[in-house]
Amino acid sequence: MSAASTPVTDVARASEVSRAGGLPTPNRRRWSVRRVLVLLALVACTVVFIYPFIWLISASFKPRSQVFDNKLIPETFTLQNYVDVWHEAPMALWLFNTVLVTVLAAVTVTISSAMVAWGFSYFRFRGRGFLFGLVLATMMLPGAVTMIPTFLIWDALGQVGTLTPLWAQNLFGSAFYIFLLRQFFLGLPRDPFEAARIDGASHWGIFWRIAMPLTKPAIVVTLLFEFQAAWTDLMRPLIYLRDSSTFTIPRGLKALLDQYGFGGNWHWEIIVTASVITTIPMIVLFFLGQRHFIEGIATTGSKG
Repeated sequence: MSAASTPVTDVARASEVSRAGGLPTPNRRRWSVRRVLVLLALVACTVVFIYPFIWLISASFKPRSQVFDNKLIPETFTLQNYVDVWHEAPMALWLFNTVLVTVLAAVTVTISSAMVAWGFSYFRFRGRGFLFGLVLATMMLPGAVTMIPTFLIWDALGQVGTLTPLWAQNLFGSAFYIFLLRQFFLGLPRDPFEAARIDGASHWGIFWRIAMPLTKPAIVVTLLFEFQAAWTDLMRPLIYLRDSSTFTIPRGLKALLDQYGFGGNWHWEIIVTASVITTIPMIVLFFLGQRHFIEGIATTGSKG
């Protein structure tokens, strides 16, 4: 005859059944409910964030009378808006100006900030901490404080009305990017750099051939941050650009809004269509660089 079951054996059997895929234990059930709640919360947040863009895309395929009907599936589907927007505004020229300014701004600020960050992280010199503190202190200055002096400088140089002020000041680096890249440089081992010095490599060679490739994730983060900032910048184009032939996309959208939105013509289908055209490149860029972006954020946050 088999021995009578005891509470201990019952618990053991229940545990084995649970591990074998049988009835879930209360602890396992609790974790499942928690996971479902987390997933539902994430889905809700996702819907909240992407709904405006989905609405924007839907409105771009609607005629003027149906733009604000708040239906995600257009009742009357039309592609005419994407034809009219190129005739109503020089979108191709504005896109070219924006790409030019954005690429120059992103490349110059990345290289200049990386050079400064490398100097603060690699070299040991008296007053290094004080100078780095001064660099960080510049982030405390509101942009409105330096706006007028900066404008006067560019006006004295005869650059008001050109694209130069929109990117050239990035040649001097950015305090935020300097801090971000320095934290990454500090986490790199010094042995490869010292070995390169013994082999006769110059300081520039060490920086460009060794340090920069090792900081690829942080470089990508800097490029994406500045690309997004320059692509969506409206303040500086409003200050420095005068002629529509030099407008960037944000400045052009402001002109379209003044003309077709609040200006009295109420061609909102043109405005939403232009907004879709200018938003898609940033989404594509993020998807192309999201792996490096996430890696750069994670690794930079753990450095220093």
